[in-house]
Amino acid sequence: MPAPAPARLGANQKRKGAVHPVRAFAIASLVPVGLIGAGAVWGGVWIWAALIYMTLFAFFMDQIIAQAAPPADPTRELPSADALSAVLAVSHFALLALVIRALATGGQGVAGWIAFYVAASLFFGQISNSNAHELIHRRDRRLFNLGKWVYISLLFGHHTSAHNKVHHRFAASDDDPNTARPGESFYRFAPRAWVGSFVKGYQMEQADIARRGRGGLNPYRVYVGGGLAALGLSGLAFGWAGAGVHLLLAFYAQTQLLLSDYVQHYGLRRARRPDGKLEPIGPAHSWNARHWFTSHMMLNAPRHSDHHAHPARPYPQLELHPRAVAPILPSSLPAMATLALFPGPWRRVMGRALKRWNGGVTA
Repeated sequence: MPAPAPARLGANQKRKGAVHPVRAFAIASLVPVGLIGAGAVWGGVWIWAALIYMTLFAFFMDQIIAQAAPPADPTRELPSADALSAVLAVSHFALLALVIRALATGGQGVAGWIAFYVAASLFFGQISNSNAHELIHRRDRRLFNLGKWVYISLLFGHHTSAHNKVHHRFAASDDDPNTARPGESFYRFAPRAWVGSFVKGYQMEQADIARRGRGGLNPYRVYVGGGLAALGLSGLAFGWAGAGVHLLLAFYAQTQLLLSDYVQHYGLRRARRPDGKLEPIGPAHSWNARHWFTSHMMLNAPRHSDHHAHPARPYPQLELHPRAVAPILPSSLPAMATLALFPGPWRRVMGRALKRWNGGVTA
């Protein structure tokens, strides 16, 4: 059984001997930047090091480090958190170009090509996605636009609108395309979520334009046009192979994003009040994971309940709610996302987890 969630530390305890609140996030998320960059330039052992880091190393580190990290002091300003996000976003664009070039020009052999494709796609889908998700919640328009263009480069720009204007409003209900229903397989969920979020995000943007009464352009023009331009640049630079590789990387990264959405609200439902409105979203409406390493690698994305409660809260300050208050996944978020690809075992494992949660059993 996992160790109980740690109590929040007092301000004096946090200051005394505490490590910098962003340092571990920087180490866990920036190491694969270097490994994937080296793999793109030199290939060979660097490719396998990147793949091992994103898979086996991350999994075993989660098993070794049992202690969940306490949240950073919520009263503390954390400019370094935004700085790390900016560095990761800029690194994303550089890595995307390097990876497309490396995979489009080949030379790694079949096994090396597949290994590098998987490693890079996992980075784009787990770390770049988590970082872009943080950035589109920032009030600073420069940071917001960085996150938006990360999504656009992965041909998923509409997530910028759909996540903020649809998912955060309707999560854990049938009104949210990105909330998985009990018993629904990922393979039924994914196309419904992709198309549904694209359409509902567009409708929300159009409704906002009409409500403002000042006209204006729907940002979907930028999402679609920017994605086509990014794809065109890959084609111009590296031919049809470059455009094809870009599509493959975007597909895998988008799949990782959809897997996160599928796992993090699977089977959870908000009640409707007598007036037909949804009850306020609370800790009970998101699955969380307490694993130290992948939480840092993914900028605390597994602390999903607190993110829904405080969307603008910087990631180091997100709190892990006790399991009596919020449901906890049986394993880490990446491990559960992998399990979700196998509907039979997924339903057995998560069926038991849902039954325990709905029955009020917390152990």
